[in-house]
Amino acid sequence: MQTKANQAFAKVPAATLGFWVVKILATTLGETAGDALTMSWFGETTNHPLFADGHWGYLYGTLLLSLPLLVMILAQIRAQRFHPWLYWGTILAATTAGTTLADFCTRFLGEGTVESYFLGSALLLTCVLASLFMWHRMLGSISIESVRGPKAEGFYWTTISLSQTLGTALGDWTADTSWQGTALGFTGGAMVFGAMLIGIALLYWRTKISRAGLFWAAFILTRPLGATLGDWMDKPIAKGGFDISRPLASALLLLAIALCLWIWPQRAANANAAH
Repeated sequence: MQTKANQAFAKVPAATLGFWVVKILATTLGETAGDALTMSWFGETTNHPLFADGHWGYLYGTLLLSLPLLVMILAQIRAQRFHPWLYWGTILAATTAGTTLADFCTRFLGEGTVESYFLGSALLLTCVLASLFMWHRMLGSISIESVRGPKAEGFYWTTISLSQTLGTALGDWTADTSWQGTALGFTGGAMVFGAMLIGIALLYWRTKISRAGLFWAAFILTRPLGATLGDWMDKPIAKGGFDISRPLASALLLLAIALCLWIWPQRAANANAAH
């Protein structure tokens, strides 16, 4: 018979292969769905110059998406155990809201310039690191296996929401910024972040670096990867994309996520594996 300690599980999924595949798909969906809301729908429904250019659309989109995000986070915290569909629904809400918030910040910091991307990314990175620091200082661990109480869950979802916003800014910065006169573009940006994730996987298997630290590094990097992949799907062909309509791209990604959750059933992380 299992002891009570052996039955202790976190309220978040274990970091399995299926988890990372769904995470990348979810962050890509966040990009296409966020752009659909702020650029395709809000941006084309008014003649106001700022709103039509997407500036106010990003702000209104963020405000609109913040409410369901807060509701789902509260539902996640109040739940007695791990629920895969609730968890990934909250992730989707966070990544979509993060997309619109990051776009709003970079546009108002400098119209999407190199400086605005740098300032926005630096500010958001500081917020993510501050959240992780306070989490570790107050509770002693930032591992996903320790996410079982309201305080840990509060820090967990705060870090996730900030990292989703940071990732969008990093993805746009990489894809749009010129290096020696040439921008990496969406494909180049995806290859850069994909290579960085492979590097983290090698560090996981070949070194004894903190697993919690590697997890959060990978978690953050999947967001700019998803941002570049999302832009690659829905941006015009002239800009290096495939020009798939944003609603259609979002629907296809949502279907892929549902299929992956069926193929790879998610399980809760074992609290006894915390390290």
